[in-house]
Amino acid sequence: MALSFRQSEILDLARVEGRVVVEDLARRFDVTLQTIRRDLTELSDAGLLDRVHGGAILRTGVSNIGYEERRRTNEAGKMALARACAAAIPHNSSLILNLGTTTEAVARELMSHRNITVITNNMNVANTLVANPSCEVIVAGGALRRSDGGLVGELTTQFFEQFKVDYAVIGVSAIDPDGDLLDFDLAEVRVSKAILRQARRRFLVADYTKFSRTAPVRLASLAELDAFFTDRPLAGDLLARCAEWGTNVLLPPDT
Repeated sequence: MALSFRQSEILDLARVEGRVVVEDLARRFDVTLQTIRRDLTELSDAGLLDRVHGGAILRTGVSNIGYEERRRTNEAGKMALARACAAAIPHNSSLILNLGTTTEAVARELMSHRNITVITNNMNVANTLVANPSCEVIVAGGALRRSDGGLVGELTTQFFEQFKVDYAVIGVSAIDPDGDLLDFDLAEVRVSKAILRQARRRFLVADYTKFSRTAPVRLASLAELDAFFTDRPLAGDLLARCAEWGTNVLLPPDT
């Protein structure tokens, strides 16, 4: 499909924000709602977006979107929640960071932390934190996934079972309305489950776009976590469930 200039801009906006809204796009491009709906339908038919009520989201399903596209999606929101997460991690502590562009954002916010040990199966996290001279970096073994620099597999799972850390900081691909955390790769999920078992406190970092996505493999529930760092307020029913579960929902200070 050959995209028009407007359709290309709409797709770029969806990559940055994770979601586009018909009314907002109509105002932005000074066209009718019908014109925007037609654009979104054509982008959906081309397999580039999924239509949802009032707009569209990046296409999801049984396979994840590309790493670079994930990295560009809602970068500002990820940076803000990553900063809040890093502020909750004290100096002189140990932690595990798993795969994902949001955990990579947390790694960048840990650059000024002192006397920390970071264990990771994310080569991008390791390459970031190697520049912090006060951080000991321990990298897991396993099969390297070239698409995103992740290490996965049974060897990786066994590696993490050798540790007991103060904090686990994990990311996920999607969050179901009932609070279940979802991902695409069963081998990756097995590793993340091991990470959660080996931590005294468990943090999730995930931006609001994860609520409009889906994935086929269940990792855990928000009920199993100590804190959830995100960039927008939760829906009232899920926020109430988190309160019942004792899961602390934390937003950036300026949210």
